[in-house]
Amino acid sequence: MRIALQPNIPGLAEQLQGLGHGIKTLIVPSDACLAQQSLAADVLLCTATGGGDLPSLLSSCQGLRWIHVLGTGIDNFPLSMVGDAVLTCSRGATATPMAEWVLAMMLCHEKQLPARWISEPPETWYMADLGCLERKTLGLVGLGAIGEAVARRALAFDMQVVAKVRSYRESPLPGVQLVEGLTELLQTADHLVLALPSTPASRGLIDARALARMKPGAHLINVSRATLVDQDALRVALDSGQLARASLDVVDPEPLPAGHWIYTHPKIRLSAHISWSGPDMAQRLLAPFIANVLAFARGEPMQGLVDTKAGY
Repeated sequence: MRIALQPNIPGLAEQLQGLGHGIKTLIVPSDACLAQQSLAADVLLCTATGGGDLPSLLSSCQGLRWIHVLGTGIDNFPLSMVGDAVLTCSRGATATPMAEWVLAMMLCHEKQLPARWISEPPETWYMADLGCLERKTLGLVGLGAIGEAVARRALAFDMQVVAKVRSYRESPLPGVQLVEGLTELLQTADHLVLALPSTPASRGLIDARALARMKPGAHLINVSRATLVDQDALRVALDSGQLARASLDVVDPEPLPAGHWIYTHPKIRLSAHISWSGPDMAQRLLAPFIANVLAFARGEPMQGLVDTKAGY
């Protein structure tokens, strides 16, 4: 099995070769050399951008049977170039840190942090109008690995959890109600979390009309993709008081240029697309790939399969 490695991760080639199955590895050359070289490879490990020129990388690889994207989102991946190869990704590898980030944002909103930290004597001690997650409704748009991880933690805080799915199915988690209609979710959610992939069907999902239907004073949390939210409409909803807050880990464009209004809006908490970050992330992201290498060699089903037609 010939495996081409686009991200040159220290120690990975040796780890793969130690798995047996006649595995041979090669490091993909720089972008400048790709157009002039032909790489014979059965498997390609790459990032969603391929280091900057993914089409050239895919074109240079001859005989590909399987491509693995080292990450979760594949919305920037040229799916039309996959051909007959199997496409997988490290779906679910970042679910735990992202779920913890979501819970942190909800708790900060309810407990009014960091505004409630003090550095001088306040007007009053003991009294505050803080909120609780208990009995609040969490609305999840998307119930994949990230959505499920968020739901499990929310249930531990005695929240009501409702999730929108594309088509009805039995809930995978006791206590989580599934709905097909977005309107019902928007009208009841105190905290609305976007945890679905960016596809042509989901882009612009949270537009002016959707924001107007949200429960007044709700909190919007986006750990998915910025393309799901109309940022101009979001600004109007925040300024009018329709929404109390937006916690955003993703924005458009990224990086956000200096002076952009999102940086200074008083009702927005912004982080730099880091909700996925946590201990040992390289190993977490590589684990599905390593498992798939063994499954591929044995002719067994692989995990993290991507539906190229659906876009995730």
